[in-house]
Amino acid sequence: MQLIGTAVLDLVLYLLAALGLLLRLIRTGPDLLREHRGFAISATLAAVFIHSVLLYSLLATPRGLDLGYFNALALVGWLMALIGLALFLKPAFENLGLVMFPLAGVSVLLAEVFPHDVLLLQERGWPLELHIATSMVGYSLLGVAALQACALYVQERRLRRGKAGGALSGLPPLQEMEQFLFQLIGAGFVLLTLSLLTGLIFVQNFMTQHLAHKAILSGLAWAVFAVLLWGRWKFGWRGRTAIRWTLSGFGTLLLAYFGSKLVLELILGRHW
Repeated sequence: MQLIGTAVLDLVLYLLAALGLLLRLIRTGPDLLREHRGFAISATLAAVFIHSVLLYSLLATPRGLDLGYFNALALVGWLMALIGLALFLKPAFENLGLVMFPLAGVSVLLAEVFPHDVLLLQERGWPLELHIATSMVGYSLLGVAALQACALYVQERRLRRGKAGGALSGLPPLQEMEQFLFQLIGAGFVLLTLSLLTGLIFVQNFMTQHLAHKAILSGLAWAVFAVLLWGRWKFGWRGRTAIRWTLSGFGTLLLAYFGSKLVLELILGRHW
């Protein structure tokens, strides 16, 4: 049963949460900041709860676990919303929700508007569930890292041009932004590594399931992030170098999973 109206409500709540963060970012005065922050947290909690209910109805089917294209997108959106909710405990970086929350709302709305059963996993053993969990959480963390890299790029560019005022005054210093970026990348890299290992061990018949290209691109993304972390440790890479490598790695990872699913499921119409 489609719950498009509920998904629209969820999107509205996510947009209100982002609006609360935006008002907090552009307004001044401690009372206003507390007011808008509380509003954003409340809207986010409500949105994540509704998203959870909708996501469960989308994924859990009588025939198995449905991880078709838009359902997988909604799952990643939900995970990113949870990360955004957790960032309220780290106020300096909670403004990433300005982008993450609307994306999360759009993801679940798309899943409700375009339902299609493509990937139905009937084998629900812990190895497969571990592979799925590490993959999705890893993608989400590295997706947040990509957003952080974009924010870092904008901040650095405006600082170079001597335009440090406005909304940027609410952002942490560059050094702190970079430190958080590499924390996200480190955590996402560990989960990506676990995902690749569990995939190699537990997933069989790569060619039959059309997974070879996904494995190759995921391995390439893993290599990009590995080089980035090594360059940070060995040479202290930062700034635009770190930004370019981060976006390149995430772009490759995005192509590996959602790019391949887009072609196989939505264009070729193949059922895995």
